[in-house]
Amino acid sequence: NRALGRSTNSAESVEYDSARAFGDVYALHELWQSLGFGPAIKRALRSSRRSFDAEALVRAMVFNRLCAPDSKLGCLQWLETVAMPAMPESVTHDQLLRTMDALMERAEAVEERIAEQLRPMLDQQLSVVFYDLTTVRIHGDAQLPDDVRAFGMNKETGGIARQFVLGVVQSAEGLPLMHTVHAGNVGETKTLKGMLSKVLARFPVERVILVADRGLLSLDNIAELSTLAEASERKLEFILAVPARRYAELGGTLEAMDFSTGLAEGSFAEQRLVVAHDPIRAAEQSARRRKRIEELEVFAEELVAKLDAQDEGKSERGRRATDRGAYSRFQRAVSDAELTRFVKADYQADRFSFSVDEEAIARAERFDGKLVLVTNVADLSA
Repeated sequence: NRALGRSTNSAESVEYDSARAFGDVYALHELWQSLGFGPAIKRALRSSRRSFDAEALVRAMVFNRLCAPDSKLGCLQWLETVAMPAMPESVTHDQLLRTMDALMERAEAVEERIAEQLRPMLDQQLSVVFYDLTTVRIHGDAQLPDDVRAFGMNKETGGIARQFVLGVVQSAEGLPLMHTVHAGNVGETKTLKGMLSKVLARFPVERVILVADRGLLSLDNIAELSTLAEASERKLEFILAVPARRYAELGGTLEAMDFSTGLAEGSFAEQRLVVAHDPIRAAEQSARRRKRIEELEVFAEELVAKLDAQDEGKSERGRRATDRGAYSRFQRAVSDAELTRFVKADYQADRFSFSVDEEAIARAERFDGKLVLVTNVADLSA
């Protein structure tokens, strides 16, 4: 009102026209064009059968995912609220679906074009390639030919779910290079070879160091991956974390190491072994395991006390306890606590009983607080 020269006490109301958002989509548009994605995708999706601009709709869906993730219909509603540069005046749901179909049909060509735009941004002398996978849950029962939606162990819920597996490859600087999609029941280690083949084909780096976490490690496929790299006239170097469940395969290798500085080196399977040790973390892991075992022992004593009371004629409300029932309950508790290696109930005994394997506990404690890496990289310090 003051700007209009009116009294602040004026009864006249001020009306405002709605405006479309511009800042975020303008910044994304400039970045998209400067990276060369626009022309690259136009070439990959070029077709005489479409009367609409497929690249513009790809750009719209990508920007929608970055600014306000929603469904295809949600994307249409969002487009009405933004002023996106170089967009058609009207976009239909059918056009968005046809654009997705075009992307599926030309996925390899699109990815090749995008890779061409990314190559100048990579360090040509040393590329540390990070690769990891996650699971994406799917709802619904529909089935399609060659459907990647399958039942497998879901990382979000920790249980079995219908899903697919999504992999992402990025450079050491965090630049995303490519993604992979796999069936929901595929083993993580089985995806490494296909991923590496594409990286070596698309990005002509002189040196590749594959850094993988414990879920992706297979000590058995190191030779296969090395052969794959040598076929492209490049040496594959790797830094792989050894899963804790495979520490036992190292035998006495770790026991002979000196961890006074927190780091030690050795060899395993003709490869360099680098081991880090944190005594504080080791003590915490050991104490946590001992506490969980003590809790199971208390639970077992409660089960035995109930069985003994019944034998003395002191019954309680509810179903009558049995030795087999006590075994089942105890075994389930041990399994839930992931302590089956250390605590075992004797199913063959006439009366409920269990034992604690102190030797197994001692072996586990020798590996507590340790991170074990196997590598063939010779010129990096531990």
